[in-house]
Amino acid sequence: ITRGWSIRTPVPVARRARWYVPTVVLRFTGKKSGSLIYKEGGMEEIRLMKGNEVVAEAAVRCGCDGYFGYPITPQSEILETLTAMRPWETTGMVVLQAESEVAAVNMLYGGAACGRRVMASSSSPGISLMCEGLSYLAGAELPCVVVNVSRGGPGLGTIQPSQADYFQAVKGGGHGDFHLIVLAPNSVQEMHDHVAVAFDLAFKYRNPVMILSDGVIGQMMEKVMLTEPRPRWSDAYIAEHWGGWATTGKPADRKRNIVTSVELDPLRQERFNLKLSEKYRTIRENEVRYEAVQCDDADYVLVAYGSSARISQKTVELAREEGLKVGLLRPVTLYPFPTGAIDELSQRVKGFLSVEMSTGQMIEDVQLAARCRVPVFHFGRTGGVVHSPSEVLEALKKNFSLK
Repeated sequence: ITRGWSIRTPVPVARRARWYVPTVVLRFTGKKSGSLIYKEGGMEEIRLMKGNEVVAEAAVRCGCDGYFGYPITPQSEILETLTAMRPWETTGMVVLQAESEVAAVNMLYGGAACGRRVMASSSSPGISLMCEGLSYLAGAELPCVVVNVSRGGPGLGTIQPSQADYFQAVKGGGHGDFHLIVLAPNSVQEMHDHVAVAFDLAFKYRNPVMILSDGVIGQMMEKVMLTEPRPRWSDAYIAEHWGGWATTGKPADRKRNIVTSVELDPLRQERFNLKLSEKYRTIRENEVRYEAVQCDDADYVLVAYGSSARISQKTVELAREEGLKVGLLRPVTLYPFPTGAIDELSQRVKGFLSVEMSTGQMIEDVQLAARCRVPVFHFGRTGGVVHSPSEVLEALKKNFSLK
């Protein structure tokens, strides 16, 4: 019997080989797939999983109604795991390998139009093929979740990890005045957690949500705590909550719901664009998420997301060991971006270093947020090369002339 972690002394309960802790969970021997975790008020499960695998697990546990995807490295395990799980036999979830990414995103449109929780996943070149559909989804105000486990480009590029899809994700990714809500996990646990958050945000704002990961997070294995499953929504629930817009069938007491992104009257299209603009303003006001690490006394702040944030957190430790007061600002939402947090820091720090696996994209948003008060530099490897904590520290010293 292996006892798991705890912050207080466990007390054995009546059942053999199990431990009970009032507020924190403990591990006991379990199935090959993981260990059952008991806590007050319920049961959770811990497994060692890849980031891609846990996205599939989280989708089923979130009550997802349909997944539509196409295999592409480095995210193919999402589709592979779903087919191995066979959720159509347990929850009734549809899992379909489409003939292309273009087909997958249009299947997403159809499922979302019915008020169903639907999702797709791909990697950089595949997301490019989905961009027209993402614009249509935003134009029709349809909620859905899209996962991008990004890789190096441009073109077919490499199958190695990259963060060069930042512009594509946060600046729209398709034509017209629209935004995706973009979440950036930096761990396997957050790959799991962000699926539920993404579905909640998608339906709260009737807007597509992207989980922007990369090949590092998608392929790494970590311990992850799985939450208890949510039930799939019934037809009656969808009709009650989303019947004002979803194609649930026309009852006698309302007009038909027509789901479309087409409008030929320019004045009506303008009113719709202004409506979207107001929605995005509300999202910016209410949904910013970020993590600040040792920023209270920092002279210099690293700004990084995803796997670069994990690397930069170690850089902060190395810098502090050398007596340099360095902090980390990690955007959890890339859209909406934590502009206010960076604006506030820029009034008391000496500079920022934007750390990203690209030639420099997020740096533009950091510069805008800092309002030219202090210098903002960029560092990052590209083409699938992952930078190290020591390389980030050397770049910080070089750019700010530190010893």
